[in-house]
Order: sequence, then structure tokens, then C-alpha cells
Amino acid sequence: MNLQGVWCIARPSTSDQALTDNINYACGIVNCSLIQPGGSCFYPTSLMNHASVVMNLYYQKAGRHYWNCDFKNSGLTVVTDPSYGDCKYQYAL
Repeated sequence: MNLQGVWCIARPSTSDQALTDNINYACGIVNCSLIQPGGSCFYPTSLMNHASVVMNLYYQKAGRHYWNCDFKNSGLTVVTDPSYGDCKYQYAL
């Protein structure tokens, strides 16, 4: 299976606590400057947006295996690029 062009985002039904946990976990491993003030993915400042950005960074860094997007069943993979405006979701690190 060719995983080029696959991204990881937060499942829409995920609780705020789980999103916060995912952000904290991923940011312990990847550079989360994109979601910090001044970062290209800071806006919108929602937990859903910030979690999706850093969950994807983690997924890409960890090797793009389906299990790297599980996050206790709060992540899902998509084949449509979730990038918007200046916020570009990476898919090849």
C-alpha cells in the first residue's frame, strides 16, 4: 500500500481531554512550534485543530503506519490534504 498522501487528524468526536492528552504526547516527541503563537497553524485556536496538526506530525515522523495514528482510537487517517491557508500538513519528513 502506498502511503504517500495520507495524513492523520483527530477524530471529530474526540473529547477535549483526549485532544489535550494527544497534544501533550505528540509535543513531547515532535516540534510543535506550528501551533504556538506566530506559528502557521496557530489559528484557529481550537483543540481539534491543534491536535490534528501535531498528531499528523507525530504520524509522519513515526513512519506513517496506521497504528501511529491511533491515539487510543482518537485519530483517523485521511487521503484528502487537510492543509489550509498557510498551515501545511506535512506528509514526508
